[in-house]
Amino acid sequence: MSAIPQLDHILDSLSDKGYCIVPNFLAESLSQQLYQHAQAIPEQYWNTAAIGRATQQTVNTMVRNDRILWLSAEQAIENTYLKLMDELRTELNRQLFLGLFDYECHFAHYPKGAFYKKHLDAFKGRSNRRLTTVMYLNEDWQEQHGGQLVIYGDRGEILEQVTPERGTLVVFLSEKFVHEVLPSHRDRLSITGWFRINASISGIVDPPR
Repeated sequence: MSAIPQLDHILDSLSDKGYCIVPNFLAESLSQQLYQHAQAIPEQYWNTAAIGRATQQTVNTMVRNDRILWLSAEQAIENTYLKLMDELRTELNRQLFLGLFDYECHFAHYPKGAFYKKHLDAFKGRSNRRLTTVMYLNEDWQEQHGGQLVIYGDRGEILEQVTPERGTLVVFLSEKFVHEVLPSHRDRLSITGWFRINASISGIVDPPR
């Protein structure tokens, strides 16, 4: 039996719809530890989030104005989360044959008033990001606090509007779903990540982020 919470739901939803929403995926104790850990990180270690990848990266606060910090296996609590997501990667490969090569993720801090306008995480044939994940760490989040993740369909219709409640995991196909983060009316913390395929060229493994 897999140690991944609600694995059957994740597999079925990804197969049927290309996305899934999993409340209570992360245990309360681990969510709390990650939240407290992120809150304790000094301000100077956080970076203004950029748009694009590699040499095309730019900072545009009209599109997004969150701050990020990449997780590292060298930090014990961060490594616990990374190991859990690697277990999920293994199960996704075993059961859905996705060919996921690795996983990368960062903390995302949305201060009061922050947002991220409509965007895709990957463009067909131009990225190695296959699946996007979002894990919410916020305590006692209410609808009036804003900061919802909105997932759009092919015709621009709203498919889901997800309240960023602690322990909830969202997974979706990176190339398929346009999404946005609505303005947050209080501090909002999450972990955003990507399961990637290996888009290596000439034997050189595709570099992270």
